[in-house]
Amino acid sequence: MDYPDEYVYDYNYSYDGNVTITEESVFQHRSMCLKEVLCVSLLVISVLIFLLGFCGNALVIWISGFKMKKTVNTTWYLSLAISDFVFCAFLPFSITSMAMEDWVFGHFMCKFASSIMFLNMFSSIFLLVIISVDRFVSVVFPVWAQNHRTIQKASVIVVLAWLMAISLSIPSVVFRDTGSHLGRTICFNNYTSYQHSHKIIALSRLLAGFIVPFVIIIICYSIIILKLRTNRMTKSSKPFKVMTALIAAFFICWLPYHVFVLLELDHQNYSHSILSTGLKVGTSLAAANSFLNPVLYVFMGNDFKRKFKNSVLSKMENAMADEGRTTSRYLSRSSSMDGRASTHI
Repeated sequence: MDYPDEYVYDYNYSYDGNVTITEESVFQHRSMCLKEVLCVSLLVISVLIFLLGFCGNALVIWISGFKMKKTVNTTWYLSLAISDFVFCAFLPFSITSMAMEDWVFGHFMCKFASSIMFLNMFSSIFLLVIISVDRFVSVVFPVWAQNHRTIQKASVIVVLAWLMAISLSIPSVVFRDTGSHLGRTICFNNYTSYQHSHKIIALSRLLAGFIVPFVIIIICYSIIILKLRTNRMTKSSKPFKVMTALIAAFFICWLPYHVFVLLELDHQNYSHSILSTGLKVGTSLAAANSFLNPVLYVFMGNDFKRKFKNSVLSKMENAMADEGRTTSRYLSRSSSMDGRASTHI
């Protein structure tokens, strides 16, 4: 396919107009990303998100899945970490595409990698909502929560959340496509087959992936804060700071992405450079949520921090103890040999 210039600068750009279909191009494409400050900055940020998110979520999976006793909370944390871990594992595809300004992974991976991004978006947001509602129920209805809050029910809720996320990610598989422009292959959203499909999908993602979850989270944490303020046992301001950080991170990471996706619906009335830059920055900010989740939702938890310290410190102590025992054995052998040698002399 051959595209107008406004559609070829960002892999997340959409197209819903008429195009001329061509299979080959006579142009030789050369990447200019490494010569642009914004592109290099986003590349560095994406690599950091990949490294921090991949390692951080792998650590959460290891501790919550294998080191901690299985509870309702660890079920939430493990599912959230798996979602973010899978997303981070596929980030190198986007990073490579951004650096090369060319999609070299084929038609199938164009659809699959994009669907993984939206699967993560919906699954992580749904899980954050579940965690918020669970905390709300535990604070407001503690007796009911103690009697009905079980691991089995939590597992069923997690499965339902994943099924909903998968169903909402299907449009990405359907409409994602590849095409050629000026000697390069791009992976983009092709909405030419169905009228109004672009608008319907963008609005549905905004509602299901941002507005409704954000309203639910705000309501839950507002009630929790009011409840904790009336609780005489709550003397520390840390719960309020943590909850404020959770809401702020969710809002900051996802708002720019959805704003520029909406602006893209009316791209004729906006500058191409603004939309292109906004989509790139918004996508990077949304990706940053994948490594902020384990920090905000897990590492701030006292149980997780205690288990993390115990696990890491115990391994270090064992390693040092083994080294010490090896050294002491070596020294004892050396001293005994020296003793035998002096006797012979």
